[in-house]
Amino acid sequence: MGFHVGIIGCGSITRFRHAPEYKANPHVEEIVFYDRNVERANRLAEEFGGRVAETLEDLLNDPSIIAISDCSSNDAHHFYTTKALLKGKHVLCEKPLAINLQQAEEMVEAERQSGKILMVDHNQRFTKAHQKAKKIIESRELGDVLTFKTSFGHEGPESWGVTKSNATWFFKKERSHSGVAGDLGIHKIDLIHWLLDDEIEDVHAFSGALDKVDENGNPIEVPDNVVCAFRTKKGRLGTASFSWTYYGAEDNTTTIYCQKGILKLYHQPDAQLIVEMNDGSVIKYELEQIQTNDNQTSTGVIDAFVDCIIHEKAPPVTSEEAMASLKVVEKILAQT
Repeated sequence: MGFHVGIIGCGSITRFRHAPEYKANPHVEEIVFYDRNVERANRLAEEFGGRVAETLEDLLNDPSIIAISDCSSNDAHHFYTTKALLKGKHVLCEKPLAINLQQAEEMVEAERQSGKILMVDHNQRFTKAHQKAKKIIESRELGDVLTFKTSFGHEGPESWGVTKSNATWFFKKERSHSGVAGDLGIHKIDLIHWLLDDEIEDVHAFSGALDKVDENGNPIEVPDNVVCAFRTKKGRLGTASFSWTYYGAEDNTTTIYCQKGILKLYHQPDAQLIVEMNDGSVIKYELEQIQTNDNQTSTGVIDAFVDCIIHEKAPPVTSEEAMASLKVVEKILAQT
């Protein structure tokens, strides 16, 4: 017997990721959509064969719904996720967990009080190349990790958002708060923490709104580019670039430099993981294409979330881990 799930917020992330992955999951019987703009909810209910909750109360008071995806804007996660947890629902919250640590701590407290699962959608951990890289790093066949560099950039949220316009909430300070740092940067921060079993401690960052303008033609109030230097708790050094102005192919690459070789992730479309050993030997792994806005494949996040609920186990991305990444974003923003 399948169960029912609710989705709060009916923008692109719901349409391209959450809704199709719930629909494809054999344990999910029905999706219930809620959006403050009921027409957007109606459109998705029609597209995915679900139903619509007219109000938030209808959604959260529905006993058949045991889990919620919070796909609202960054500033609203704290409100919706906390409410859903305290109503006894398991929650998969989009990243970043919240717009600041104080709100995130309140969400974690609601998770503790409710005894329900709070998982955060840091989906880069789930790609086959990143999973394989973690196994190689853990095996220590390349020795210790010394340094790293990572980047994530594309043309910007206005090119794939539901409205395809510069009026996107991602550009609004009060709704997005962190711009590209919380949109793309937090993915790679979480990835580095997870891959290296470490945490970024010291941050030096430059950021700016270099090119994006809002619907009135004014420069946006949040960064569209961030460049950072990091030091982790275990002493590794690294650099990172996050951008909404990579006007061309998306860049989603990471390089991990170890004592005995190098791991190159998503540098080549036909070899998503390349291991270059000190002795000159090269191993190329063909695993899968990375998920991009143009190449929508299953992230594996929804399946993992559903699996945790069914088997009553801890989520593969915990709220504490999400807070550790948010802490780094706060340090980046403090230097802008």
